[in-house]
Amino acid sequence: MEMRTVFVVLWLATVVLKLVIASRLPLFVDEAFYWLEGQHPAWAYSDLPGLTAWLIRLGTELFGDSLLGVRLPFITISALVPWWIVWLTRREFGPDAGWYSGCLALLLPLLGSLGVMALPDAILALATVLCVDAGVRLMRGVTHGGAALLAIGLTLGALSHYRFIAVIGVGIVALLCLSSGRTALRDPRVWIAIAAGAAAWIPLLAWNVDNAEAGLRFQMVDRHPWALHAEGWRFVLIQAVVVTPLLFAALLLAAWRSRRMPDDAARFLALCGALLVAGFFVLGFVADTERVSFHWPLPGYLALLPLAGFVLLGWPRGLRVLTWTLLVVGFLAVNVYYAAVSTPQVRERAAASKWYPSNFAGWDELAAAVREELDGMPADTVLVADNFKIGAELGFALGDPRIRVLDHPLNRHHGRAPQLALWGLQLDGREALDGRPALVVVGANDVKFSALLDRYQTVCGRFGSLPVTRVVNADRGAQRFVLSPIERDAPAGDCVTPSVAHIDAPVPDARVQGVFEVAGWAVKDVSGIASITVTLDGAPVAEADYGQPNGWVAGFLQNRARDPSLPDVGFTARVDVSDRAPGLYWLGLRITGRDGSVEDWAEQPLRIAAPVGTD
Repeated sequence: MEMRTVFVVLWLATVVLKLVIASRLPLFVDEAFYWLEGQHPAWAYSDLPGLTAWLIRLGTELFGDSLLGVRLPFITISALVPWWIVWLTRREFGPDAGWYSGCLALLLPLLGSLGVMALPDAILALATVLCVDAGVRLMRGVTHGGAALLAIGLTLGALSHYRFIAVIGVGIVALLCLSSGRTALRDPRVWIAIAAGAAAWIPLLAWNVDNAEAGLRFQMVDRHPWALHAEGWRFVLIQAVVVTPLLFAALLLAAWRSRRMPDDAARFLALCGALLVAGFFVLGFVADTERVSFHWPLPGYLALLPLAGFVLLGWPRGLRVLTWTLLVVGFLAVNVYYAAVSTPQVRERAAASKWYPSNFAGWDELAAAVREELDGMPADTVLVADNFKIGAELGFALGDPRIRVLDHPLNRHHGRAPQLALWGLQLDGREALDGRPALVVVGANDVKFSALLDRYQTVCGRFGSLPVTRVVNADRGAQRFVLSPIERDAPAGDCVTPSVAHIDAPVPDARVQGVFEVAGWAVKDVSGIASITVTLDGAPVAEADYGQPNGWVAGFLQNRARDPSLPDVGFTARVDVSDRAPGLYWLGLRITGRDGSVEDWAEQPLRIAAPVGTD
């Protein structure tokens, strides 16, 4: 089968696969916030230039506020990128090389999943390919078409992400390093194109000037430690995995071999790709390690893909087959992950693991619970979200882009606080309710466990009370939300917070049989706790002996907790599972406060072992 046919079949298959996954994958929190930005049209925002939000707004206007409506523009853009790689490579290095590079682009894991989520990387990838193609054309001589292509690429890049600055910087360096590039830079048409691209940054710069450079400070200063750390060495390993090892080696080898080729077009591609990948490698030693950054070097690989055939076609057949095999495995692994995240049963099984996809999970369950609670409350009730994640996800699910949001460390950590303030959505306290009732939704997993009680106390202090009417435990409590109705003009009193508890024994995934002991502690400010029931798969199995002294908790929560029972907040219970079939179960707590509230605590996995001597 000729490579052209292979490419077309692969392209159709990847597009269909992306459409299927995109129609089922729950909305990622960043996508939800970009949707929210699209509901508040502006030239630029605190976290990004405007194009991502505009495309989401376009998709939802045409196809409705659905998962596909949000993501279709990005799937369309991502589907165009491999074709452009083919066109560039065919023109410069021949038809066979073009289809070969196109197939590599389709299976490259970073590109194979591009567009499944409505993120700026799809636009950034297209802008990079356009600029690289324009640069290659300039090596052959400046034309109106090449200059226009450069202007379009630079404009799209400026409207996509701050990271496009790296593409611009590397492109200029590559042009200056080559005699053909220096010749091109003397042509006024190239500078007109550069000026058009520069003008596209004006809205973002204007936003920053008007808002104390909040966006620039977040992207360039606040999110990065700018101090040497050893995490940068992981770059090579991570990139070898996400690109697949043999293709990663082939791309780097292609850059090395092409640096001295007589063809300036090949040298331009090699310089752009190598400098981008090397630049992000160096940046890794001083840059942000808390957020995902493995996709940052993708523009470099886009520049190197047209050159990969020169290396791969010179390898032995067995090595080429292994390269393609690893590519297929990597492509499938990424898409299987998204398919798994789309499956509620898989998310639940991953609930107690560090791989739990919290940013995709729990939003449908939360939205359903919020609808039910609001139906029983006055029509003028104000819905208040604990942070931008909850506000944006509920906004999309409920079709309400005006949900009020509390000040939260997450808002600042992700650069969204300035934008929420500009929209007038940040709610500072009860006085901003103007006497209306409110439903406050607090995310129990959005702060560290050690800071959870402090968060409850902060929210409670803003509203004067934080009564618990409903707890939403999505995926066994891996995503946990507390719903608190604040009555109209309710008198402020001592703040009764939701409960905070911990199971010390057994540990998650412990294997037990017969009769075993459950031990832990629980606190609830002001009211205290009346009783604790141990549950297995949600059903009560034992009443705990609550009120035992626990000096460690008293020290851990010293001067913070206001539970009247401190330090006697420990509990134990004996659970008999001798009549249970071996297998996986979920151990939980049902906590009843002295104020009458009932809260189901997050569950943890427990494995009942078969009796010794049985098959």
